[in-house]
Amino acid sequence: MSQIRDAAMTSKAWPFEEARRVLKRYEKAPPEKGYVLFQTGYGPSGLPHIGTFGEVARTTMVMRAFQQISDIPTRLVCFSDDLDGMRKVPGNVPNSESLHEHLQRPLTSVPDPFGTHDSFGAHNNAMLRRFLDTFGFEYEFISATEFYKTGKFDEVLLRAAEKYDEIMAVMLKSLREERQQTYSIFLPIHPETGRVMYVPMKEVNAKAGTITFDDENGKEMTLPVTGGNVKLQWKPDFGARWAALGVDFEMYGKDHSTNTPIYDKICRILGHRPPEHFVFELFLDENGQKISKSSGNGVSIDEWLTYASTESLSYFMYQKPKTAKRMHFDVIPKAVDEYHQQLRAYETQDIVQRLNNPVWHIHSGDVPTSNMLVPFSMLLNLASVSAAEDKSQLWGFIQRYAPDTSAENNPDMDAAAGFAVRYYNDFVKPKKTYRLPNELEREALTDLRDQLKAYDGPVEDEALQSIVYACGRERFEPLRAWFTALYEVLLGASQGPRFGGFIALYGIQETIALIDQALAGELVSDA
Repeated sequence: MSQIRDAAMTSKAWPFEEARRVLKRYEKAPPEKGYVLFQTGYGPSGLPHIGTFGEVARTTMVMRAFQQISDIPTRLVCFSDDLDGMRKVPGNVPNSESLHEHLQRPLTSVPDPFGTHDSFGAHNNAMLRRFLDTFGFEYEFISATEFYKTGKFDEVLLRAAEKYDEIMAVMLKSLREERQQTYSIFLPIHPETGRVMYVPMKEVNAKAGTITFDDENGKEMTLPVTGGNVKLQWKPDFGARWAALGVDFEMYGKDHSTNTPIYDKICRILGHRPPEHFVFELFLDENGQKISKSSGNGVSIDEWLTYASTESLSYFMYQKPKTAKRMHFDVIPKAVDEYHQQLRAYETQDIVQRLNNPVWHIHSGDVPTSNMLVPFSMLLNLASVSAAEDKSQLWGFIQRYAPDTSAENNPDMDAAAGFAVRYYNDFVKPKKTYRLPNELEREALTDLRDQLKAYDGPVEDEALQSIVYACGRERFEPLRAWFTALYEVLLGASQGPRFGGFIALYGIQETIALIDQALAGELVSDA
């Protein structure tokens, strides 16, 4: 354990760097609350999306790293802002027209358009918890509605009333002049309509713990700030939540980064030290637009898991969190293959290298062995040339390549074969475009075919790759043009696998037949 801790204290892996920052908070004395609190927030205005998964996965990685360098107990809280008013109707829910009359009501007061839960907020919270549980995250769930209504927020809300002018001064600096005229950190919830109101305050009575305001119809009302009658605007709420819970670490997207000084100041005004924060770059869809819960663009959690394992998704989340990432379907095969490359590398690494390996953080140090005998990208090409509709079609090739394996004793390989067939049919097949070879390519392909016909050596990747190289080396400059030709002419794709490995897996006779089809123009005419 001490060897791991020593290595963790100098590891350059970003979760360890963040964990050391958290530990530094308590180098003089342990936390009074008895534990270190990691928090992740969720705005349940729409269905959970893949960015939400990333936030929890990454926070868990930092917490696990912290557990390696400290004996202080930890907690991970997932906080849902479900008391927020519904500002607009999401476009990706059923019966959306029925929600218009509930605009501005807290999400936990809006009927569930899916008809399965007490409210829209409860439905979205359930979706969040479902996927957190599916991935085995260890967390405590807190609903803002419950937090406000049961009085757990009361102490901080009363302090916010007491420090109202000070907090308002922080907020007003960040607002345009016209917004300043009507802004208040407190948002009353109308006792009759149930709507969250954006109205200026006539009086904030810190001693009585009440606010007085005119509602939208000009009727003067006074409400206690406690008990869920009033909620905080989202920026003050952020800092107040840190103060109420004693949060030590929270990460959030770059779109929050300009607000960080505001959150910190409000937390300090309310009497608590702000947490360590980590700002990650945003996830983008195929058009470079930010992924949004309400519009449902990008790849959803369920969609990723239709084509690949949860571990590949966690690997994608680990990689360069401070770099913007396109979250589109074409990133999935690369993530799968790189994840397995790292698993294989882990077996031969020392403790320092292992702690820097993404798979240590994905599996919290309990790293499995990869039994992915064939790369995912190769399975996709195999599915392509065999026009596979079912994974059993791939197993014939796999078992000839690796006779000792089977679907029963290699479930990961079996799952990957199923994923590959699904991915091929949904994404590769519709875009497959074959072309005829030019004269030089035709000459090289004929040479490759003839050499494969004459070959009587072992059916091994390296030996076959040497033949492929030899056919292209004297003819193509750069050599990459030869491989591009192989992919475009034989596979109908712009890129592909290591071709010697592909021949070994697909079969020499099958490859010869494929080349003959291409030379005869049959692949183009069949497409």
